[in-house]
Amino acid sequence: MNRRTIFVCAVLGLALLAAAAVYAEFEAGYYSPANLGSIAQATPRHETENTSYRVESYSLFRPQLEPGEGRDLVDAYCNTCHSTRYVTMQPPLPAATWEAEVTKMAKSYGMSIPDDVTPKIIQYLQTHYTPETRKR
Repeated sequence: MNRRTIFVCAVLGLALLAAAAVYAEFEAGYYSPANLGSIAQATPRHETENTSYRVESYSLFRPQLEPGEGRDLVDAYCNTCHSTRYVTMQPPLPAATWEAEVTKMAKSYGMSIPDDVTPKIIQYLQTHYTPETRKR
């Protein structure tokens, strides 16, 4: 290859990169403080004056914790930060992991829980949500 061919290829490559950057800028959209947090969607093509839409309600199914001693404590204290779904959706965890999780919630995340309640919550989770004891 001669120098002229290399130069032409380099210029074409740079032009292609510049075109791609301009295209990406247009595709990125423009977000000003005025439209932050809003989602603008195009209206349907066949909209008429009397068009109406219906949105179904979202299911608020709340999984029930297994019955047993300590359930009310887990429900009361753990629900202050997250729903019981976080407990029921976990895979069955070993007893030591449940203890570490509850300790992490209290020590690292600042869950305000009395010291005498912590062992009862851990015991409940170990009784119902370990690989050996999980019913569902």
